[in-house]
Amino acid sequence: MSLKVGTRGSKLAIVQTQIALAALRKSNPSIESEIVTITTRGDVDKRPIFTIDQKGIFEKEINDAVIKGSIDFAVHSLKDLPSDLNDELILASIPKRARPNDVLVNKKKLKLSDLPKGSIVGTSSLRRAIQIIRRRPDLNVKPIRGNVETRVKKSINGEYDAVVVAEAGLIRLGMKDVIVERFNIRDFMPSPGQGAIAIICRKNNHRLIRLLKSIEDKQSRAEVDAERGMSSKIEGGCRFPVGAIAVTSSDRRQMTLYASVFSADGIRSINLQKSGSIKNPRKLGTMVAEMLIKEDVIKLSEDWHDAVERWNKK
Repeated sequence: MSLKVGTRGSKLAIVQTQIALAALRKSNPSIESEIVTITTRGDVDKRPIFTIDQKGIFEKEINDAVIKGSIDFAVHSLKDLPSDLNDELILASIPKRARPNDVLVNKKKLKLSDLPKGSIVGTSSLRRAIQIIRRRPDLNVKPIRGNVETRVKKSINGEYDAVVVAEAGLIRLGMKDVIVERFNIRDFMPSPGQGAIAIICRKNNHRLIRLLKSIEDKQSRAEVDAERGMSSKIEGGCRFPVGAIAVTSSDRRQMTLYASVFSADGIRSINLQKSGSIKNPRKLGTMVAEMLIKEDVIKLSEDWHDAVERWNKK
């Protein structure tokens, strides 16, 4: 069986695709594959700006190729994938998830609490930015673009005093030695799906779906289904940064979903958690979303658009 696999051309995207293919070959040794790199809008637009709606800028062109049949399936970072997939596509498989934590990188090996006042901290994420500001309002948080290696280099060469990135990417790239501080997932909430690889194929390709399911990790799938179940309902009413992480109990029967949202000034926040059966993760996600809505999360989101405009003019 020969398969064409689509992904972005970044080193991390290719490594993640190789991870998925290695798992497939382990369970299906006869599989042959070709990696097809595809340029996305997010790869072309390198302006260092924050944006409320980044979902889809790194995947649309690749998923379009799946729909057209020019590739058989696509490999993405799940956190970049919008919750509303094209009706012709399916999220076929979630391999074992890496650590979902965010980490701090800087040349001087200083923790976030030790960075000097006014230090420039780079991040590509509004969710990370507001959590940094809540901890250290005296720091200068600025947007940063480029692949993971580029962001790290900008911190090491002094263009930024520090950067905050996802741990999973650094580990997969063999760059764990640059990590200065790993943030606790409860204190510094990751993005829904962070650390997970997503494999997308056509919904009507049942044979391929069965093949891709053979490398799925059930616990990882349940956790990200809960997180995305929550974010998809929230995103239906507003667009602003949401942090979420699902944690499975030691007996693997229960799951607790933690969620955090923040006002644009970082002063107000809503922090919730709810436990439920691991057998129905999307229901748990929907319940947490409804709890957030009851806590007036929509009102909390109102100032985000203007705040982003102000941040980008700094």
